[in-house]
Amino acid sequence: MSEAAVTQIITTPAGERLVVLPEAKFNALIEAAEDAIDRSAVDSWQHERALGRADDMPLEVMEQLLDPNRNRIQVWREFRDLTGSKLAEAAGLSAAYISQIERGQREPGLKALKAIATALSVDLDDLV
Repeated sequence: MSEAAVTQIITTPAGERLVVLPEAKFNALIEAAEDAIDRSAVDSWQHERALGRADDMPLEVMEQLLDPNRNRIQVWREFRDLTGSKLAEAAGLSAAYISQIERGQREPGLKALKAIATALSVDLDDLV
């Protein structure tokens, strides 16, 4: 059976075109997209490093940043060797608020995230 036979295009009554494809093909597309994002991140880091603006961090820290069970703000804070109080002070926030964010009890707003990113010397994207 050809690829065209297993991929379908359906048009909704509103005119929206939907593509139906096998789950294996969908998963392959997702994996390819994630690989492209990873390659782009590595390329960006290599460029920043060549300009002297990137951090050299241990593999353990990189793994923690990629771990969905770890809070990125906490990982960056620990990597920067800051206490929660020092980060809070630098970001103009309360230590209790930083603690709640790191424990997943509160979601920071954009303004707070920007302040935390600035205090940690990272891009906003590094925290989300």
